[in-house]
Amino acid sequence: MSSKDIPDKLYFKIGEVARLAGVEPYVLRYWETEFKEINPVKSRTNQRLYRRRDIETVLWIKQLLYDEKFTIDGARRKMKEWRGEKEEIEENQLPLSFENVKDAKFLKELRDGLEELLKMLER
Repeated sequence: MSSKDIPDKLYFKIGEVARLAGVEPYVLRYWETEFKEINPVKSRTNQRLYRRRDIETVLWIKQLLYDEKFTIDGARRKMKEWRGEKEEIEENQLPLSFENVKDAKFLKELRDGLEELLKMLER
C-alpha cells in the first residue's frame, strides 16, 4: 500500500489503520510506544484517532521492519537520520562498522541461521 491508497478522511480508527497497514491493532499500539512519530489523538471516549501522516508513518515503519529487516532500534535510528537528528552515542558504546566483507557475510549467515532456527521453533 502506498500513501495514495489511503482514503481521503480526516481521522481513522485503529481497526481501519490496522487493515490498511496489514497488521494487528496490538502491533500499532506497541509501535506507538516505540516510535514517537506515531501519535494518534484520543477522542472523548478515549478511542485512538489516527491522521493521514500517522498512517504514512505506520506504513514506513512496516516497510523498515518487515521488508528491509530493520530492528525496532534500527528503524528508530533510520527515522532520526531521515529527520536530520544526530544520534547520541553513549560513552561506553562503540559504533559498529564492518569494513571487512567477511564480517558482513558472517553476520548475514548468522542472521539467516537464527531466522531458520526461529522458524523451526515456531512449528
